[in-house]
Amino acid sequence: MSGTVLVRGARQLLTLRGLAEPRRGADLRELGIIRDGALLIQDGRIVEVGLSRRVENLALAHRSQEIDATGRVVMPGFVDCHAHLVWGVSSLDDYEACIAGAAREPASTFQSLRNASAKRLESRTRQLVNAMIRHGTTTLEAKSGYGLDERSELKILRVQARLDRAPLDIVSTFLTPRSIPAAHANDPDGYISWMCSELLPAIRRKMFARFAGLRCGDGVWNTEQCRRYLEAARGLGFQLKVHAGQYPASNAVRLAVEAGAASVDHLHEAGPADVDLLARSSTMSVLLPGDAFQRGFRHGDAQCAPVRQLIDGGAAVALGSNFNPGVSSTCSMPAIVALACEHLGMSPAEAICAATFNAACAIGAGQRAGSLEVGKPADLIVLNASDYRETPCHFGVNLVNRTVKRGVTIYQEGKVATR
Repeated sequence: MSGTVLVRGARQLLTLRGLAEPRRGADLRELGIIRDGALLIQDGRIVEVGLSRRVENLALAHRSQEIDATGRVVMPGFVDCHAHLVWGVSSLDDYEACIAGAAREPASTFQSLRNASAKRLESRTRQLVNAMIRHGTTTLEAKSGYGLDERSELKILRVQARLDRAPLDIVSTFLTPRSIPAAHANDPDGYISWMCSELLPAIRRKMFARFAGLRCGDGVWNTEQCRRYLEAARGLGFQLKVHAGQYPASNAVRLAVEAGAASVDHLHEAGPADVDLLARSSTMSVLLPGDAFQRGFRHGDAQCAPVRQLIDGGAAVALGSNFNPGVSSTCSMPAIVALACEHLGMSPAEAICAATFNAACAIGAGQRAGSLEVGKPADLIVLNASDYRETPCHFGVNLVNRTVKRGVTIYQEGKVATR
């Protein structure tokens, strides 16, 4: 569909209208629900939102194509603000070893990525993007970090750039590699200097990434090296992201807040001082319940981010899938919403907001994604549900009936064949 489109009859239309900044505290539960709602789309943008009986009577609505959402939930498309989209073929032998208790270090994945052509990686990644679309994702952030060398990292970013807006909006992050390459193993300072003086400027010139991300939670870099990297990236014009990982959370959070990072991710061990820092800053707390869920089952480490302390303390919270070949294998944001409710203690409304508008804010997309408001692109999904709370209730069930990107239906559920 294109031109003028009318979405009408929604039993619940979740607009998430409100402040243009991340929602915090009680505001995280305000979904801006319109019962029997409709919205009118022209040339891919929303031009009217309101009650069906009013919107349907507008002159523009009379000559529009129609999406009948009678009895269903209509809501913003999900925004996945933390994913790893381009990687090599995962080894199923590695997977079996992992669920038997072995540490997950996907060496075969790294090797297959280095050996694969950009064309082959693009074809495979497009299949992953299609799976995300079927589960209602309309915007995502995708990281590098599985290349381990300059050529492979640039290959990842190049593939992501080619897939941007085809059809999803993909915001790219260059993420520091998981480990120091063997050639620089004895000189981490030299490797940091090389990234700051050579690699980051090359990525910036090619406009391959909007964000520069730093793994400061794996014991690879010390605090001073982390600070040097963040300052250099910011000086080049990158926006910043920080991975807390297993690093003492107070150091990661302080580094992120001091550097003005858009987000600090993982946060398994955030304490009261971290909550206070985040509540007084614009840095988003990105939580990854899929990661915590699978780590807990595989390795007995069920530690999750202290989400209630973060929300009640005034920090801004978002949800991401952390989709990757290692410890988080789902690209389904509805599954992430369900895990956030069941295992982190978020309410369904908080989880929906964290996976849409707040997630958009975490990747600098709050002005164009995450809510259904006049003037914004029409990125929305229609659910086979009459109440949004059915999303976390039906774990592992895909309730997405239709995905719409910039006013165009890019996925529609098919009928089941009858005998």
